[in-house]
Amino acid sequence: MNCRHCHTLLEQTFLDLGYAPPSNAYLTAQELSTPELYFPLKLKVCTNCWLVQTEDYARADELFRYDYAYFSSTSTSWLAHTAHYANMIINRLELNANSLVIEVASNDGYLLKNFVAAGIPCIGIEPTAGTAEAAEKLGIPVVREFFGFGLAKKLIIEGKQADLIVGNNVFAHVPDINDFTAGLKAALKPGGVITLEFPHLMKLIDLVQFDTVYHEHFSYLSLHVVQHIFEQSSLRIWDVEELPTHGGSLRIYACHQDDKRDDTTAVSHLLEEERSFGICKLTTYQGLQTKANKLKNDLLVFLLEQKKAGKTVVAYGAAAKGNTLLNYAGVKPDLLPYVCDAAPSKQGKFLPGSHIPVVAPSLLREHRPDVVLILPWNIAEEVIAQHGYVREWGGKFVTAVPLLQVI
Repeated sequence: MNCRHCHTLLEQTFLDLGYAPPSNAYLTAQELSTPELYFPLKLKVCTNCWLVQTEDYARADELFRYDYAYFSSTSTSWLAHTAHYANMIINRLELNANSLVIEVASNDGYLLKNFVAAGIPCIGIEPTAGTAEAAEKLGIPVVREFFGFGLAKKLIIEGKQADLIVGNNVFAHVPDINDFTAGLKAALKPGGVITLEFPHLMKLIDLVQFDTVYHEHFSYLSLHVVQHIFEQSSLRIWDVEELPTHGGSLRIYACHQDDKRDDTTAVSHLLEEERSFGICKLTTYQGLQTKANKLKNDLLVFLLEQKKAGKTVVAYGAAAKGNTLLNYAGVKPDLLPYVCDAAPSKQGKFLPGSHIPVVAPSLLREHRPDVVLILPWNIAEEVIAQHGYVREWGGKFVTAVPLLQVI
């Protein structure tokens, strides 16, 4: 396999999570009796440009199907985060009724509805049918295609270059990162701004967030590598923010290379922090496998001890990261009888690989489990705030990453 960005031969595999189905390929009851697709789940690092990437097996159209089950609006904390962003960026860029906002991977309209409410024209780019339909019901125009240079050229012909292009947690999901970036460049109006949010590779390594590795994440990104990718398309990162979302993310601000904006000191400071961390040193990556194995083993020991003690453990949050963890650990319904999730699109289905059933959160009150394992640890506070009643009968909340702990 060659690097998706610089095409250098990839020779360094530093994390091997075995074989797993796509993490968002939830199954119906009928599909339980049919063969399930499994792909190798390995991380490689390019020692030329330092782009971290999954081994290249799955195709995008096998991962983001028409029935893709992730709806962004399920998380109240994420809705609050994006509403705050919309208010901030409207003021910062002085967007108005004459502006155009394009969001790539607009999902169910979780973000663009804020621009609609502010009277700012917008377009969503979203290939998955269910989420696109939800956005259209909110009055958001949606183009149902994968974004890239080809689609950007169509937008240019239609006179739809953007003052602001937004991409939240999509840059890591694109198989052809160079074509995608070229599309951003083409679709951006002179003087326009691109903002992208993505999980920070430095946090993944430092906090052993190995469960954020799944096939839908083709790339794992640092500021260093994203700056390099953008420069190849004559784009320039002029500001960056560190965010708490998804266990630690970056929000970059980019413009055309010849834009008159000055770079903020935040860019140079974070690049130096990454350099000091060792983001461009192979030894930085080589200890992750051992740490991931320990977390997996700690979880298995805990679940077996609870079962031996007669305690009931259930999970909360049918999240992709949970599927990575459970499949790598080999956890089945005998140790976790079900997982609760607030998304109606997932209820009544089964987790890929483990085949653990997904049920409504109301079963927590009905069954009164002893332990609730929160799989999406990045929203643990939100989950506990919504379901703190579990503690009324002595129930406990537990997370497994970055270490097994009762919270």
